[in-house]
Amino acid sequence: MSRDPDALARLLPEWHRMRDADHGEPLRELLDVIGEQLDRVREGVEQQYDDWFVETAAEWVLPYLGELVGYRGLPGYERVSSGGLRDGGDPGLARRRLAAALAPRRDVAATVGNRRRKGTLALLEELAADVAGWPARAVELSQLTAHHQPVRLLSPHVPVSGATADLRDGAALDLADGPFSAVTRSADVRRADSRHRPGGLTPAGVALFAWRLAPHSVTRAPAHCIDRTHGHYTFSVLGNDTPLVTRPVPEPSTSHIATIDNVPARLRRRQVADRLADYYGPGKSFALHLDGRKRPIPPSAIVIADLADWRYRPRYGQVAVDPELGRIAFNAREAPHDGVSVTYHHAFSDELGGGEYPRDPGTEPGAIVLRVGPGLDHELIADAYRAWREHPGKAPGVIEIAHSGTHHEQLDFELGAGDRLVLRAADGHRPVLRLPDTYSNRPDALTVQVSGRAARNRPRLELDGLLITGRGIRVTGPLGELALRHCTLVPGWSLEAGCEPQWPAEPSLLLERTTACVRVERCVVGSISVIGDEVSTDPLPIHVRDSVIDATAHELPAVSAPDHRHAHATLHLHRCTVFGEVHAHAVRLAEASIVTGVLRVARRGIGCLRHTFVPPGSRTPERHRCPADLAQVRPVFASCRYGTPEYARLADGCPPEIRRGAEDGFELGVFHDLYEPQREDNLRARIAEHTPARCDAGLIFVS
Repeated sequence: MSRDPDALARLLPEWHRMRDADHGEPLRELLDVIGEQLDRVREGVEQQYDDWFVETAAEWVLPYLGELVGYRGLPGYERVSSGGLRDGGDPGLARRRLAAALAPRRDVAATVGNRRRKGTLALLEELAADVAGWPARAVELSQLTAHHQPVRLLSPHVPVSGATADLRDGAALDLADGPFSAVTRSADVRRADSRHRPGGLTPAGVALFAWRLAPHSVTRAPAHCIDRTHGHYTFSVLGNDTPLVTRPVPEPSTSHIATIDNVPARLRRRQVADRLADYYGPGKSFALHLDGRKRPIPPSAIVIADLADWRYRPRYGQVAVDPELGRIAFNAREAPHDGVSVTYHHAFSDELGGGEYPRDPGTEPGAIVLRVGPGLDHELIADAYRAWREHPGKAPGVIEIAHSGTHHEQLDFELGAGDRLVLRAADGHRPVLRLPDTYSNRPDALTVQVSGRAARNRPRLELDGLLITGRGIRVTGPLGELALRHCTLVPGWSLEAGCEPQWPAEPSLLLERTTACVRVERCVVGSISVIGDEVSTDPLPIHVRDSVIDATAHELPAVSAPDHRHAHATLHLHRCTVFGEVHAHAVRLAEASIVTGVLRVARRGIGCLRHTFVPPGSRTPERHRCPADLAQVRPVFASCRYGTPEYARLADGCPPEIRRGAEDGFELGVFHDLYEPQREDNLRARIAEHTPARCDAGLIFVS
């Protein structure tokens, strides 16, 4: 608040101000306090006029405005309001998600208008977007119910509806099992839950199909070459299969019913083959580029095919694409000699790990920013690092990678006393660090070494927005802090076609005789191995927030020392999902987290577990309302393999003690801040209020 503290003092006569100045200006200070209170009264009077309008009203006025129009509050809003803006988290991110999840101001403002549109399908789709933040499609199931019309009522002037499926219409049959089906079905009255299932439809019912996975873009990233001789590539740079999704386009009007182009639906082969111009090209769902050429491969050369077993061989001048698997096949005689770049969209639950989503990276004052990329100051990360080392003075260094390409480099960072180094991706880019297998006689990890002379003024290293594959990170020496933000250290170093890890037992982060304080925020990392001096050094503090630690198997160690020994480290877990076992010196605090493997600590008298799942047989510190202590429950995940769209998500059939087991009533694990159980409750409440008369409404999740 900007105000003039001397506004009242200037109204006094000059001789009063002169005498006040002679006595140390006590009158001026008193008038300053009085003026501050007057400003507050003036602002309160002005706010009273703003409180008449829902767009400008204060937060505490919204319930009263809602009461005037008969607005019913959404369940769980109070818990989200208090839990979403917790201490220690990202308040900006929490506010954005809170607005997307519940949006009470918008809901109160639209109450009267929604009642006038009650019973329309477009309103249900709009409620899904406003209340839950999910794109949706509403379908009137009675229009898809097959029925027999009496012969005596047949008339050439009355169209026949509900006819049986046309087996010659391949495009309609391809969409028959989803929300865009135009194929009629007979009602299944034998199942009690058939009214909420796509395969069992009731004559008077409305289904709202919602997409919970959001589309994430990858722009001009290198494709992965599986077989250069035959020209086989994958869209994913890791070599795994990646289903492509539609890049949603806005709906033209509020009365429009969503089509397959307005939601992040998975691309089908027949769908793309029939409408290739709508999905392929710059600004579309996907595009292919040959390095050295500005324009993408022309659509006339693209052929949609089934590349499940790589048997399809495109003709000369053609490029085969399988959007359901994310595979590319060139003609063997035209296999590209240069690189292949791809632009595509894939589905994932949240902004987690390396990605092109906005991260708002900050720069320390006085830091030297060195940009890396084609046509920039430096082509390689190693060149930028050497330029920073040769720069006079101890200014902090920021190496910013301003493209989404791949760097095949052997990186060795040697830090001295007081050094501050940040290796980050530019906003809107997702660079890939593929650590090569260069040496046969030693590991090829990204090494961070600190000399012993830096023990008094320890350096700091931060990695932000990177995807690291091929090897892990090895840290030695008296490092002050190692920070990982929005990074992906691929579990198992690399992936097979089916998202299976190539090296399941290899750690992504090796802390060897170091004193670093490790901070991991919104990352996906593999296992963490700690080799420490348990006699002369204190345990390493490891702080993990909103992240996944994946050992690739529940029985493998996620955090430990070699040979399954206790890591000389103290863990702090906040809203994390850990796939694997944890063997640590102590767990200072674990809250709203899930550990799928056995957790064992050496010091049970230190720390606490709050609302955290650990399997039976774990040796833990004091527990407070942990789900396994209340009932025999187990977390159920939709997928435990990194690289799949449903990775680390709790399944819909997961017990409520896990899905709503946090202290604030939300789900445990890394996706706690998505508020999905509350979004679902709020959406079901609004659907029940605005469903057409004499109709049953069902909420069906497509993803």
